[in-house]
Amino acid sequence: MTIEERNKAAFRRMYEEGLNRGVLAVADELTAPDFFNHEAPPGMNRGPESNRQVITMLRTAFPDLHFKIEALIAEGDIVAGRLTMNGTHEGPLMGMPPTGRPVQQAHMHFVRFRDGKAIEHWGVRDDMGMMRQLGAAPQRTGTSA
Repeated sequence: MTIEERNKAAFRRMYEEGLNRGVLAVADELTAPDFFNHEAPPGMNRGPESNRQVITMLRTAFPDLHFKIEALIAEGDIVAGRLTMNGTHEGPLMGMPPTGRPVQQAHMHFVRFRDGKAIEHWGVRDDMGMMRQLGAAPQRTGTSA
């Protein structure tokens, strides 16, 4: 197995086992002690605990959370993934009470690996689109250029 294939397999496991199934132990197995998550809230951005906290936060807010991996590309020590997140907002999310509404959110994630463990993460999500679906942001009106 190449380094790229091994890193893609680790990326897949983090989403399929950690986020989709809530297996927190996968965070310890696949996250380096010096891991830094550029997208996590302050205080939730370092080490394996960062991934455990993000998994817990998302699965509390969306108990039926599911990430579908649409595409993975690996080059060197970085894996890029295009994903779709689905879930029903049944628990608190960063201070927002549950709405019972379903959401679908587009994601792009970039993870840098060292020795088979994640050491750095960047992500791009459609947070405004998710907030609109939850009724916490105004709906789009008209067209934009």
